[in-house]
Amino acid sequence: MGSHSVFGDFPRDFMPPELQGRLKDISKTAAGFRKSSSTGSLTADMGSTGAFSIASKSGACPTSPPRAGASSRRPVPKTEFRRFYDRGDLPIQILHGAVGGKISWKVDVGKLDYHHYLPIFFDGLREKEDPYRYLAVQGTYDLLDKGESKILPVVPQLIIPIKTALNTRDPEIMTTMIKVLQSLVMSGEMIGEALVPYYRQILPTFSIFKNKNMNIGDKIEYSQRKRTNLGELIQETLQIFEEHGGEDAFINIKYMIPTYESCVLAHA
Repeated sequence: MGSHSVFGDFPRDFMPPELQGRLKDISKTAAGFRKSSSTGSLTADMGSTGAFSIASKSGACPTSPPRAGASSRRPVPKTEFRRFYDRGDLPIQILHGAVGGKISWKVDVGKLDYHHYLPIFFDGLREKEDPYRYLAVQGTYDLLDKGESKILPVVPQLIIPIKTALNTRDPEIMTTMIKVLQSLVMSGEMIGEALVPYYRQILPTFSIFKNKNMNIGDKIEYSQRKRTNLGELIQETLQIFEEHGGEDAFINIKYMIPTYESCVLAHA
C-alpha cells in the first residue's frame, strides 16, 4: 500500500529522525527496484539498509544461513577420574609386562564401594589421553563384570557422567560411552528398566547421530567391523534398551526418537 510497509506509510509526527532517513532510503530503493523490474532486470540492492538482496543474472547467490552446529564437537570438561588417579586415591595401577601393560587392582573388585568408585570411572570415560583413558575404560568394564547386585542402586549416579560424555559430540568419546552403556544394561537384571526414566537425558544425542552412516556404495565400511560406526552403534544400543527396558521402553524411545522402529514388535 505504501513505501514504508505493506500496511501503509507511518505517520510523520510519530517517527524519530533516524527512522525518517532510513525510510527515505527504502523508498528510493523500492522505487529503483520497481523501475528496474519494469525494464526486465532482476537485480535489486538495498544499499546501506541491507534488508534484502536478489540474485542477478551474473550468477551471484544470496549468502546461505549459518550451520546450526548440532553435531559439532563441544569442549570436553575435565574429569574427576584424572584428579583422583593423580593423587593416588584409586586402587588401580598399570602392570607392565612383556606383552604390554594391563590393569592391576590393588584390592578385590567385588568388595569396592560402588557408590563411590563406579561414578568416578564412568566420569573418566571422557579421557582421550593414556594412561587415563585405558585405566578408566578397562576399570569400568571390570567393575561392571564383578558388580552383580551392587550396580543397580548406583544407576542414578551414573546419569550425569553419561550425559556429559555424550554431550561432548566427540565421536571417539561417544563410541566408548555407547559401548559401556550396552555392557551396563547387560550386566544385571532390572538395570535396563532403571534407565528408562533417564531416556530424556541420554537419548537426545542419540537422535542427532542416529543416521550418521556413510554411503560408500560397494566399498567396505571398516568402522562397522571395528564397532566405531556411530549410526550402527546407536541402533544396536536402542534395540538393547528396548529388549531389556520392560514394557515402557519402546514408547519412551519412540517419544525421544520418532524414527525408531521396534525390534520386538517386528518379531512378535
